[in-house]
Amino acid sequence: MDTNKEIQFTKLLKTINETHPNADLDMVKLAYEFANNAHAGQKRKSGNDYIIHPIATAQFLAEFKMDMPTIIAGLLHDVPEDTDVTIEDIKKNFGKEVATLVSGVTKLGALKYRGMERYAENLRRMFVAMSNDIRVILIKFADRIHNLKTLDYLPPEKQIRIATESLEIYAPIADRLGIGKIKGELEDLSFKYVHPKDYKWIIEILPHKYKEKEKHLEKVKKRVTKKLIEAGITFRNISIHGRTKHLYSLYKKLLKPLINRDLSKVYDLIALRIIVPTVADCYSTLGVLHNLYRPMPGRVKDYIAQPKPNGYQSLHTTVFTENGEIVEFQIRTTEMHEEAEFGIAAHWNYKENKGNINKKSIKWIQELVKWQKQTADNEQFLNDIKLDIFQNRIFVFTPTGDVIDLPEESTPIDFAYHVHSSIGDQCVGARVNDHLVSLNSKLKSGDIVEIITDKNRKMPSMDWLDSVKTSMAKSKIRSALKKSKLKSYR
Repeated sequence: MDTNKEIQFTKLLKTINETHPNADLDMVKLAYEFANNAHAGQKRKSGNDYIIHPIATAQFLAEFKMDMPTIIAGLLHDVPEDTDVTIEDIKKNFGKEVATLVSGVTKLGALKYRGMERYAENLRRMFVAMSNDIRVILIKFADRIHNLKTLDYLPPEKQIRIATESLEIYAPIADRLGIGKIKGELEDLSFKYVHPKDYKWIIEILPHKYKEKEKHLEKVKKRVTKKLIEAGITFRNISIHGRTKHLYSLYKKLLKPLINRDLSKVYDLIALRIIVPTVADCYSTLGVLHNLYRPMPGRVKDYIAQPKPNGYQSLHTTVFTENGEIVEFQIRTTEMHEEAEFGIAAHWNYKENKGNINKKSIKWIQELVKWQKQTADNEQFLNDIKLDIFQNRIFVFTPTGDVIDLPEESTPIDFAYHVHSSIGDQCVGARVNDHLVSLNSKLKSGDIVEIITDKNRKMPSMDWLDSVKTSMAKSKIRSALKKSKLKSYR
């Protein structure tokens, strides 16, 4: 075993030991030897032995505190695709669970923009694999991140293709699953290949701005620390956290018309994050900050009382500090912080609940799989998917406070069908924030939507297909119209 492999594998064992003290490392060593033998003689474009890639994939999963079958599957994920070893061989040596995960990753193949038929089919497979076991996509994320880190060794056209699909497919899925860390890494690693000029521009203007802000924030941090201690609030830490690792989200923000590439208008370029033990401490901390500094109107956001659809929870406030400097604070508990960074992956932390996932957080995947079975047309499927998954989301509320997650520019009809088919079919009007609105009006995040129904109405209007945004609403409208047409022929 050469030095590089040895160093990387030793690092992996050390990480597993830290996150899973009681883990069976013999099984990990066996998986390594198995993969190393299978990939013997294979090289990456970088010139490294191929085994470096599976080790890096497993390392990423170990750092995410994933369970042992997932980490072992990470080591073995390319074996059936690139060698003579079969899934049956993996099952025999490592058990059914590991074999099923490896099989799920293998079936996904490579998502490629190579012809609509193949591309649509790969996407369909991905969502089915995710609905069967969400860990499959987490292995795929780990695999993709290491591939992005070694993109420099590939030809320019391949770099652009891989970076584009990472930016437009994988990152939005990571966002829907609430995994901020993976979303940020996928976006930032892809950014320099997809938008090289803008990447260079941001890299050049940022360092000066950071230095300016960090000096001031150190003073604010000391003052806030003192006030929290005086108020008797226990806090784990106050950390200055910047956007050095979230360049692409900064870039998207700078493109907004109100900001128009003016960095001085981005208030959360560097923020202060305060992590406290309990929810009550979060609100007490907010009180301390607002006693100390004047809050900016409209910039206090309570994602604890009303979490984002992907599970994100935190209190955000933007305040005016000394000399009129503007600073954003994020306040959350340790659990909220874990959820914000690791999203659905946090549920496999060995200390926690061993993969006991909140079913609501992946309900959209099951709905998507159910819907895609009814959509045979690949072009329609791809267009609808782009609207449903790969664009910005809004979250709106039912009158009882339930959160509904929809794509931007969704209408009350989309909302109605998201609640239930019969509510959509019988929809005759809508109130948004207690005001009557037209059914094709665009909803905004935070809207409270109430649907007015009429039981005498038996079917939707054909015109609705022109204004709805979600594939679910379109599918249900088409289905209701089809049933009605069949009845009229009888």
